[in-house]
Amino acid sequence: MRSQKSGDRSQNEKRGSKTFQDLIVWQKAHKFVISVYKATELFPKQETYGLAAQFRRAAVSIAANIAEGFRKTGKLDKYRYMNISQGSLEECRYYLILSRDLGYLDIQGMMSQLEEVSKLLDGYSKAILASDR
Repeated sequence: MRSQKSGDRSQNEKRGSKTFQDLIVWQKAHKFVISVYKATELFPKQETYGLAAQFRRAAVSIAANIAEGFRKTGKLDKYRYMNISQGSLEECRYYLILSRDLGYLDIQGMMSQLEEVSKLLDGYSKAILASDR
């Protein structure tokens, strides 16, 4: 998939996305998940089943709920999954802050990634509610 800038829409978005993988919000969320996995590999061993596992679970939940909601037929059902993603996103925001405060991560880059996903998810959620279907 080619990189997208805000305002630059792919042909799939103009025609309607065929799979969740066509959604830029999912693509960016997936990249965030990969970043979380790589970052938490560097956490202290005692965090393997603690903060690292919780952080990974919450990050995966963002992208997974976007994917699951994509196939839902009713707009309120779709919106509910996006809202769950938003909750998981905020959970990740806290885990980034905690990781920084514990001295595990420099969070600037990951916080920027998360903020981009947040804005895209908010826009996607609003578009779902405004849609006819």
